Amino acid sequence: MTGSFLADRAAELDAADPLAHHRTLFLGTDGDAVRSYLDGNSLGRPLATTADSLASFVTDQWGGRLIRGWDEGWLVLPEQIGDQLGRVALGAAAGQCIVADSTSVLLYKLARAAVAERPERTEIVIDRDNFPTDRFLVEGIARERGLTLRWIDVASDGGATPADVAAAVGPQTALVLLSHVAYRSGFIADVPAITRTAHDAGALVLWDLSHSVGSVPADLDAWDVDYAAGCSYKYLNGGPGAPAWAYVAKRHLATLDQPILGWLGSADPFAMGSAYQPADGIRRLVSGTPPIVGMLAMRDMITLIEEVGMAAVRSKSELLTSFAVEAVDEILAPHGVVIASPRAASERGSHITIDHPAFAGMVPELWQEGVVPDYRNPNGIRLGLSPLSTSFGEVAVAIGAIAARLASPRERAAGE
Repeated sequence: MTGSFLADRAAELDAADPLAHHRTLFLGTDGDAVRSYLDGNSLGRPLATTADSLASFVTDQWGGRLIRGWDEGWLVLPEQIGDQLGRVALGAAAGQCIVADSTSVLLYKLARAAVAERPERTEIVIDRDNFPTDRFLVEGIARERGLTLRWIDVASDGGATPADVAAAVGPQTALVLLSHVAYRSGFIADVPAITRTAHDAGALVLWDLSHSVGSVPADLDAWDVDYAAGCSYKYLNGGPGAPAWAYVAKRHLATLDQPILGWLGSADPFAMGSAYQPADGIRRLVSGTPPIVGMLAMRDMITLIEEVGMAAVRSKSELLTSFAVEAVDEILAPHGVVIASPRAASERGSHITIDHPAFAGMVPELWQEGVVPDYRNPNGIRLGLSPLSTSFGEVAVAIGAIAARLASPRERAAGE
């Protein structure tokens, strides 16, 4: 596949793409400043309608209603958006999802709640290649609670399997914490099988959906998941630092013992009582004042995903990553580039990782050219393909730019 053939093939795929017209709904897709944006798995593009909805909120609600806005809908917004997200992308019935803190804070709350549910057990299971925050959090919880960590070693181009988990869990396992889609390789975990394996051992499971929500369908209720959380600034396009969301299965809500007690998670916040009594339902996971402004962009994106349908989003994602794999094999593999992601489209999320020793120094130069992937140690470029805002043409541009640099004498020397 030559560079010209790659561009022609991308043009054919874009012309046949039933979702292509949705790309015009996002800001910055005209290609003037950024020719190829393949980092939507870190920060999604903003929807054009979000600029209007944010401006309207500032002038009409914040500026017009002022503090009265809390009584006129702001206080219930975290649960409303949580229910919408659960219905659209998570396979979760109403009353089990909420938008609240950062991903780190929510994962901490849920992990602490899980080990509190199993006070007689002394171990937490997690894989060594999980996202750093997930690993750091359980290390801290283990120190706080005097628990032991059991580590699962996984392949760099894969992730934890049911067999891996079965070998790690036992009568002392309180919690298993894993990611639905691995942040580096893009590997999709077998959530229902792993969850069953953990439950058979008497343990609870907390799933991090940060790299899957909005691009890979989930069915949390049907999968019998205990707890889940994820960010909203990747495929949910919530913007930098947008608040995260959490899921708690209905069966755990009555006994949820989260560790950060705040006034809005209490049964009657405005009573200003002298003692804490948790609210009923999912609101007991809340601590402080909801980040209302930060929720508006993600609500716009969830609404768009609902219109399109997660099945169509997933289909486009698989086509994008398959095209990227094909292009890498044909154009970049001769330069020594290795695909560090699953080969089967059904086994990977909406990004692939490619490895080469020259990539660390190459990414800043690509950014200067308007080609924007991201870099992950030890030597990987992640090609993040956000289904509703990424074109096949952008993939072709990025692969071509990487190939051109690898063909230069300087880059060849860097890779030796």
